[in-house]
Parts: sequence; structure tokens; C-alpha cells
Amino acid sequence: MSLPVEGAAAPADWQAEADRLRALRPRHLLFLCVANSARSQMAEGIARSLAPPGVRVSSAGSSPTKVRPEAIQVLQEKGIDISTHVAKAVGSVDAKSVDAVVTLCGEEECPLFLGKAVRLHWGLPDPASVAGGEAERLEAFRGVRDELLRRLASLFTGW
Repeated sequence: MSLPVEGAAAPADWQAEADRLRALRPRHLLFLCVANSARSQMAEGIARSLAPPGVRVSSAGSSPTKVRPEAIQVLQEKGIDISTHVAKAVGSVDAKSVDAVVTLCGEEECPLFLGKAVRLHWGLPDPASVAGGEAERLEAFRGVRDELLRRLASLFTGW
């Protein structure tokens, strides 16, 4: 069972957005956050593992850094490998190909996407900003991972 994630959208909010997105059946889904190092990378990996054939999934950020090792580790715990992912700038994405954008920023300002895609917001806290030791950081990454798993499973159910 997943723990509630501080800063996450209220259940009705994200569920309504998931329902709306499912009805649209986008062919290219883009996840955005600032660094493209944790939330959006995890969302990309999880969505790729759940999306039906023919749905393209990608991620990017406004100030990309590198994929966090904690993100790689906690997804590996669920059998999802993002070890070859690299952080990408939002400008590197062909805006014309994107049908829907999900921003994942919680406490920071989300990147802008200038394409004509449908925009949704699933605000989640940045697990990379959690202070403390390795155990505390991994727990924060697992909390965000589990919330993304829940939301994306809901999104792709019955697609």
C-alpha cells in the first residue's frame, strides 16, 4: 500500500485528469519536471511499462541534470529499468508530436511547454530534495514511485 505523498493532487483531481486523458487516448505523452532527473523519469519508465502498443512516452525538463540513481534503484525494485535514460531539455522534444503533457512539479515552478498539447498537472514533491540519509531519500523516492504507479495504472486501465 502506498503512503500519501505530501503536495500531491487531491484524489478526485488526479483521477479526473486521468479519466480525461484516457478519453483522449494520446499517441505521444510527455512528462515534465524541472531537472528531468526523478519524477518525470520515473513516470516515463512506469508509463512505458504500462502503455498499450503505439503510445509513445517521453520526459523532459526545463533545466535537465542527470537521472538520479535513487530513481533507477526504486524502479528496478519493481522490475522497470531506466538505467539507460538520460535527462533531456524540453526544447529537444518535437512539440508538434506531443498530444498530452503531464507536469509533475510540486513546490517549484513547472516548465512551460509551448506546443498545442493538452496539459494536465499532477503535482508531486521532489524526492531529490529530501534531506537526510540514504534510507530517508530512498523512502521519498519510493513514495513518489508508488503514487506514479497508482495514477498511471489507473490511466492505462481499460485504454
